[in-house]
Amino acid sequence: MTPQWYRVDNVRRETQSVRTIDLSPTDQGGRRGFAFAPGQFTMLYVYGVGEVPISISGDPTVYGSLVHTVAAVGEVSQALCALQPNQLVGVRGPYGTSWPVDLAEGNDVLIIAGGIGLAPLRPALYQILARRERYGRVIVLYGTRTPADILFENELKRWRGRFDLQVEVTVDRANEQWHGHVGVVTELLKRANWDRNETLAMLCGPEVMMRATVRELRDRGLEPEQIYLSMERNMKCGVGLCGRCQLGPHFVCKEGPVFAYPQIEDLLKIREG
Repeated sequence: MTPQWYRVDNVRRETQSVRTIDLSPTDQGGRRGFAFAPGQFTMLYVYGVGEVPISISGDPTVYGSLVHTVAAVGEVSQALCALQPNQLVGVRGPYGTSWPVDLAEGNDVLIIAGGIGLAPLRPALYQILARRERYGRVIVLYGTRTPADILFENELKRWRGRFDLQVEVTVDRANEQWHGHVGVVTELLKRANWDRNETLAMLCGPEVMMRATVRELRDRGLEPEQIYLSMERNMKCGVGLCGRCQLGPHFVCKEGPVFAYPQIEDLLKIREG
């Protein structure tokens, strides 16, 4: 429960309300960094403001440093987005379950994200690309509201330039400068081909988007056990004490945030409160 102090190295603007924060461990608070698995999260503490759970969005093959992509939607997240280099942030973790990148070896991989949901999936893609030869087709489908809401834009361009990776991006509403696809992210599934018998799908985004995507994947032949989702619902303490993240019999912070779809198939039908 005691945070380790990390120093802010850099804060990058992703969109008007989203920042990516690079952190490095200090000598204060014990450990000099820690390893994490793709999909896990930490509790980030801003002195005098409070604490909030944020998924790690950096490269799991890089030990020690941490990267978090934060949307300014509440008091603590707004304070995180306003941080400046050399300020300190308290970090607890890592917590939670991870994306099944090892289980996916030998299979095609579908990574489907909506909005800021690309951030928790980015570490999984980093790890897959670090050992690309172990996987079949790797397909990234990403949707946002507008072109201005696209995360990691330069990185998406680099990924689209790879011959061993299919990347498709769509927006709900386009502007004059946008020449890409317009529509919901499920429409991008029509552009992707995979072996339905040997595919794992990893989803993260608004729950309405994940429900629609699951329906489409099931219609396309994927079985429930081939689908994984990140349910970052109402997490607050990170260790299952406060009970705010309880979803049926599950505590999302301890048994998630990544779930195999059969674990939460019925519970996903319950709208977030």
